[in-house]
Amino acid sequence: MQSATRKKQATKVIVSSVTSKNQKHETLNFNGELYMKVDRRSFLGLGLGAVAGVAVSPVGLKLTDDSSIWTQNWPWTPVPVDGRVNYEKSVCSLCPGSCGISVRKIDNRPVKIEGLSDYPVNDGGACLHGIAGLQYLYDPARVKTPLKKNGDKFEKISWNDAIALIAEKLKGIRTEGTPEKLACITDKDQGSVSGLFRRLLETFGSSEFYTMPSLESYLELTASTFHGKGNTIAFDLENANFVLSFGAGIIEGWGSPVACFKANASRKERHAKLYQIEPRLSNTAANADKWIPVNPGTEADLALGLCAVILKNNLFDGSATINFMGGFNKFNAMLKRDYSLSKTAKITGIKASEIEKTAKMFAKAKKPVAVFGKGRGDGAQSLKELAAVHMLNCLVGNINKKGGVFVKPVSQYLNFPSQSMDRVADAGFGKNKTGSTVNQLFEKIDKSAQPLIEALFVYNANPGYNLHDSKRVKKTLDKIPFKVSFSSLLDETAMLCDIILPNHTFMERIEDVPSGAGFAKTVVGLSKPIIKPLLNTKHPGDSVILIAKALGGNVAKSFEWANYDQCLESVTSNIWSPLSKRGFVVISKGVPAYRPLVNVSFLAQNPATINAKGDYALTLIPIDNMRLINTGTASSPFAVKTVSDTVIKGKDIVVEINPLTAIGLKDKGFATLTTPLGKARVKININEGMMPGVIGMVRGLGHTFDNKYVSNIGVNINDLIGQVIEPGSGLDAAFGIKAKLVAA
Repeated sequence: MQSATRKKQATKVIVSSVTSKNQKHETLNFNGELYMKVDRRSFLGLGLGAVAGVAVSPVGLKLTDDSSIWTQNWPWTPVPVDGRVNYEKSVCSLCPGSCGISVRKIDNRPVKIEGLSDYPVNDGGACLHGIAGLQYLYDPARVKTPLKKNGDKFEKISWNDAIALIAEKLKGIRTEGTPEKLACITDKDQGSVSGLFRRLLETFGSSEFYTMPSLESYLELTASTFHGKGNTIAFDLENANFVLSFGAGIIEGWGSPVACFKANASRKERHAKLYQIEPRLSNTAANADKWIPVNPGTEADLALGLCAVILKNNLFDGSATINFMGGFNKFNAMLKRDYSLSKTAKITGIKASEIEKTAKMFAKAKKPVAVFGKGRGDGAQSLKELAAVHMLNCLVGNINKKGGVFVKPVSQYLNFPSQSMDRVADAGFGKNKTGSTVNQLFEKIDKSAQPLIEALFVYNANPGYNLHDSKRVKKTLDKIPFKVSFSSLLDETAMLCDIILPNHTFMERIEDVPSGAGFAKTVVGLSKPIIKPLLNTKHPGDSVILIAKALGGNVAKSFEWANYDQCLESVTSNIWSPLSKRGFVVISKGVPAYRPLVNVSFLAQNPATINAKGDYALTLIPIDNMRLINTGTASSPFAVKTVSDTVIKGKDIVVEINPLTAIGLKDKGFATLTTPLGKARVKININEGMMPGVIGMVRGLGHTFDNKYVSNIGVNINDLIGQVIEPGSGLDAAFGIKAKLVAA
């Protein structure tokens, strides 16, 4: 079925198509000079459809039918016996998708996860990570009890002793009058658990609360830059008729994955077009109506060049200009000066005629939408790029219109009571944060001769693996005297911590799970405990409450709930009745009714273009693969098992290069990949769908913690790419790094 679908898909690539006697080829234009072709065999070799099959059905056909995968000898997975069958509804929190799930149970033991029909986010769909969610429950690498580091080893410790030790350390920091030296890193800002961590820091006296890079954080930053604080951005993809994607992996895990799969699947019926702009013929690019190869790191320049065409030809929405404020004239002058068609073409490697044609098609479309966030959207991003792409939406006037971009307030469904602040808390919380982003935090700690942070909490995050220059990040973590990990796995960051407080998995706990990541509706779901905790773990919310109570004083007064369950019901009191009964609440849907103001001051200042570090001739860029999780927890053993041989062969990572880049290298041969940060042994995959001069390596492999099913496989690309902090935003904007390949 998937092969038949592939045959029908028409992918247009820049320039023209030529027909040979036997086959039709699409001619590619790279930098206006280099030509090659992608025939049907190469096209199918990209694996198009292998992921999409998961999206369009509740359970992916390939995954459920592939007995060679499902019958793997997972010795730690319990085999269900015959018994009474029942189903329970919950919400998956493994990724920002926040999909509703239905869990099949036999004699109260979960045995299968499927997508939940009628859930407003995924409506029965599920990705392979959700399907494989049970493996996190039974994973033998789970932390089974609280641990305390003793030298270079961990030893078991009771919950009471662990909480007492943490409280003792924190009291010492507060006694010294430096409460601002307590920091916290979580995976996200939304939800009651993150709210509890933030509340603990504030009542303690610290503003050092950080989240890991995520698409949601980029959406909020872009909205704040353009439309004021407290806003976020969502994309109405299911109603758009022209999607201009700047590298967003629409079918590779971007945003809310299943919702994106479904929106993309209906594109043909809606006669909607998708243009994909990126250096590689990804699954999304192959599925698009046109793939526009662009020089890596010049996506922002292309977006600004398109803006220049729209303004020059008076193709912008005249009514939208009423809402422009702050720097519009200066922005227009900057475009005329720096982004003429010829200059943009030279920077991006795209013909001037193609740039002009694309800009006009976008501006004249009935329901156009420009989408930012390369790959899954949670990697390094430049605010210049995010803002430049969003400016396209502002110019064509599709803000808060059906099929366009929704600018709406960040959801405020939680209702925490007023907190108690003493003199020490007020003084500490009033001080400036060390950094505006987690990347900037580590940069400043690394460069400082004095300890800027004395204690660190890390929840559902793994900066020692996920941030660029991960080796340096680990060394920076070592400069923090006391670290506590709230983790289910002994991951790279947890291994560097002094105390580990293990969490219940999402199958073992109750929690509010808000939608995000650009999803048009605002939905709050309720994740429910499908099974009693299997190990000596706790709900992370309960861990925070216990620490707060142990600290006493004003901190304890702000945490008067007996447990997290009571806290959750209290802070969601406005929606608790429908949330607990139905399992979700739709807080907002449809098109927002107001027209927000647009401030272009940031773009008007013409921020500097981010260049890749290094002096080598090639550029190494990360690739996002739907089958691999890049942030938070590691991919499940099942997900790793499904990765193709063109990504990982045995334990060797495979890199993609163009035939013109492969001079002196053999397909399926080995090479040494070198960047300014280090070296790695890699296997070569010669792929005509990769631009010349570019090396592609997948994210999500190369874990080093103790899990024989997912660790020590491949390379962590973050070991090889260094961060580049963007002036004005504090973001790590490194899209890649200069590199070389030498045959091994």
